[in-house]
Amino acid sequence: MFVEPTASKRNNQISILTPGEMVTEDQQYMRGHGTYLQDTTLISSVVGVVERVNKLISVKPHKQRYEGEIGDVVVGRITELGSKRWKVDIHARLDGVLLLSSINLPGIQRRKQESDELEMRSYFTEGDLLVAEVQSMFHDGSANLHTRSGKYRKLRNGCLITVPSVLIKRSKSHFVTLDCGVQVILGVNGYIWIAKHVPMTAEEEAQPEGMFSSENVPISMEDRECIARVYNIIAGLASHHVLIQESAIAFAYDIASDFTLQDLLDASTIETIVAQAQFRLNEQLQD
Repeated sequence: MFVEPTASKRNNQISILTPGEMVTEDQQYMRGHGTYLQDTTLISSVVGVVERVNKLISVKPHKQRYEGEIGDVVVGRITELGSKRWKVDIHARLDGVLLLSSINLPGIQRRKQESDELEMRSYFTEGDLLVAEVQSMFHDGSANLHTRSGKYRKLRNGCLITVPSVLIKRSKSHFVTLDCGVQVILGVNGYIWIAKHVPMTAEEEAQPEGMFSSENVPISMEDRECIARVYNIIAGLASHHVLIQESAIAFAYDIASDFTLQDLLDASTIETIVAQAQFRLNEQLQD
C-alpha cells in the first residue's frame, strides 16, 4: 500500500494519516520527516498528509505553522512597530517583517526619509490586517514581505477565517471574486479574508493613498449575509479536509443557495453541501 498524495488531490480531498498508520511497504522509498520504519514498513508518526519528492516520502503535519516561500500571497496582522519596519503575524514560527522601504508611500515614489519613519503609524498600526507577498526569506526563517502593488494593501469591509495552511494550494491567483459580489483572498499561510468586493480603477490602484485607509464602506444587510454564507461554506470545506480553491467555493456557494443562512450552522447540512460540491468537482476533473 502507498498513500499517493496526488491521488487524494484528484478528488480535491486531503487524505489524513494518523500515527501508526502504514504509509508504504515498498522498500524503494526513503524515510523522511514524520515517518519511521517498522521492519520493512514505513509508518506515519504524526497526523498529517503524505508528501513525496522523488523517492523521499515524508508526512507533513496537518496542523503546523506556515513555512514561507518566495512569491507566496499571505494575509497577516500587524503585531508591532519597530525601527523602519512592522512585524506581521502570518501564522508562521516567526513573525514576518514588512520594511518601510517595501511599501509604496502616498505621492511621488522617492527614497524614504526620517519623516516617513515618524508617520509609520498612519500607514499601518497594531491590529491592522493586510495582504502582502513574500519577497524573500531571512536567514532565521522569517519572511520578508512587500506591498508594492495595488492588490497588496490594508484589508477592510470583511472578516477573517483561519484554516490549516495545508488546505490552501499555491496557484496563479489567490484573489477570488464570486458572482455574489464577495471577494475571497486565499492566504497560503491559512488566513483567508472574506469581504465585499469594491472594484478599483487603474488610476485608484496607482494611487497608494487608498492602501492605507481604515474607513469601511457601507455594507448592506444582503452583502453581510453573503459574507456570512461564504464564511460558513469555507469553514465547512475545511472541517471536511477539502482543498479550498475557487471552484470548490463557487460550487459550494451555488449548492448552499438552496438553504437558509441559519441552515448552514447545522453540521448535517454542511456535510450535504460539501458532498455535492465534491461530486461536481470530480465531474469537472473528468471532463
